[in-house]
Amino acid sequence: MDNSNDDLYPLALLMDELKHDDVANRVDAMKKLDTIAIALGPERTVNELLPFLNEVAQDDEEEVFAVLGSKLGEFVPLIGGPEHCEPLIRILLILASMEEPLVRDKAIDSLNHVSTEIPHDMLLRLYLPMIDSLSQGNWFSKKVASCGLFKSVLIKVDAATRRDLLNIYYKLASDDSPMVRRGAASHLPTLIDKLTWFTENYPNSEDKVDNKDWEIISQIFQHLINDEQDSVKFLSVDVLVAILEFFQSVNDSSHNSEFLISSLKLIGDESWRVRYTAADRFSKVAKNFSKNFADLSKLIDPFISLMNDNEGEVRKAICKQLPEFCEYLGEYAGNKDVILEKIVPIIDKLSQDPHENVRASLALSVTHLSPVLGKQSTIDNLLPIFLVMLKDEFPEVRLNIISNLSIVNEIIGINLLSVNLLPAITELAQDGKWRVRLAIIEYIPKLAKQLGESFFNDELLSLCLSWLWDPVFAIRDAAVNILRELTEIFGSDWANKEIISRLLNNENENKNAEGDGVTENSKIDYSNFITRITCLFTITNLVPVVDVHTVENKLLPFVNSFADDPVPNIRFNIAKAYLVIAKALVEAKDTLPNSVSLIEQILSKLGKLSKDEDFDVRYYSDQSIEEIKKLTG
Repeated sequence: MDNSNDDLYPLALLMDELKHDDVANRVDAMKKLDTIAIALGPERTVNELLPFLNEVAQDDEEEVFAVLGSKLGEFVPLIGGPEHCEPLIRILLILASMEEPLVRDKAIDSLNHVSTEIPHDMLLRLYLPMIDSLSQGNWFSKKVASCGLFKSVLIKVDAATRRDLLNIYYKLASDDSPMVRRGAASHLPTLIDKLTWFTENYPNSEDKVDNKDWEIISQIFQHLINDEQDSVKFLSVDVLVAILEFFQSVNDSSHNSEFLISSLKLIGDESWRVRYTAADRFSKVAKNFSKNFADLSKLIDPFISLMNDNEGEVRKAICKQLPEFCEYLGEYAGNKDVILEKIVPIIDKLSQDPHENVRASLALSVTHLSPVLGKQSTIDNLLPIFLVMLKDEFPEVRLNIISNLSIVNEIIGINLLSVNLLPAITELAQDGKWRVRLAIIEYIPKLAKQLGESFFNDELLSLCLSWLWDPVFAIRDAAVNILRELTEIFGSDWANKEIISRLLNNENENKNAEGDGVTENSKIDYSNFITRITCLFTITNLVPVVDVHTVENKLLPFVNSFADDPVPNIRFNIAKAYLVIAKALVEAKDTLPNSVSLIEQILSKLGKLSKDEDFDVRYYSDQSIEEIKKLTG
């Protein structure tokens, strides 16, 4: 049998699909490139597929090029190994020289990946000339591409070659084109991180990083922070962070004064984009100076200036840095007063900032100052700010404060927290925004652990039960789940008395449930579908966490009472509930003599439901029967 046509089919199919008029079809075809290569095998991939792709790389749309550039990075195993990778690299080089950033970036990523899969001598033979050629290109895109390839070779060459590479990089960082300078600035932190890694792992290497290397890097950095283009200059903040981390790793603080000057220059830059980046990385910069208070103290006023910045985005960014910077300050005796006198007044001002995103950012971080300031200062200075922010009109501000209240609780204690914040929490629990109510619900179990059963019953139980009748399903569902968590905290007897008795109408008065289907001082009205299914969900969820006698005497009879409910949705949830109850009975068979007869009763009920007219009811009934039979052997 002649298989020649079959052998040609994968490549012919790809060629045909890549001639399709629709770009989307050509993109989809290119996504199958690895599958085609596997079908062809290494030899035909090198001899037939790669030459074809070389032609494609010179005549198609950018979307196709981007997929091609990404796919080729994984091709070394598909072409039979590194020895065949030169034609692959040539294709990627074409793509890396393109003007479209997406295509260029994909190709550079792939070239860097290929560099990790080829031998050292081949890497130097192929990549060093490629970097040199691209860096001297007559078009900016080639120079930008070269910036992204230095990381493949920088720590794999000897000291002299590394210095030559850094000098080439300096020329790129000084290029007339802002796009080239921007490319050099964006990749420089990665190169410095590589040098940091090399220094940490090979401290005794004869090719270790020395002062001559850092002189060149320092020249590049100074060139960047004085660049006339904001789009270049703001990238120098990350370069500064990378340099600082290097000198931290080698415990060298001799350059601190020089770096501090550079830091202050960037923090006070006239461009808001530069100030924003400096604000966003402030703690990383401050970390380098945190071991010397004389240096660290020089950052206090710049920090405050960023908090007072006229740009909202800058204020938003610096708010996130509050806890870490204040923690550095707090490590030195007497600095709590500096925080209280200089920083807290600005926090108070920012808590009422006209920009809601600034207030939300502050709300996310301000509670973390409690451990730094201690109990009394938190009570006197931060608690009033928390109360103001809990009443903020923007929901995210309230949510961010609520989500971190446990941090405050650890410092000032639950009693003080509850007295001051309980009214605000109660108000937020009835907030018009359902996500705010949800955040409060999620916080309740944490609060309950520390309030204790008696206080919780008096102040919050009524609130928790009212959520069962909320018009939003997500709230009802969350309420069902926290009642289980509360039962795990307070115990089965508490659940029996405070939850189950109320839901099963075993009290003369139901003071704690009101809402849809429920009225104050009345029994629960099960005629409402939402009420019935919410009660069913609650009872089912409580089965695993209450004692088995409660399951036998109260929960199982309650579930049985709804087995003939007119609504199919109720009936198939009854079928699910029977399985949960059966599992509890099987686990308690040693302490419950009649567990076998109860399970037989459940199977009988499920047998009836398995003949229900509704498909879903039959399906879940059969599933439960099967699972119960497995459990009982």
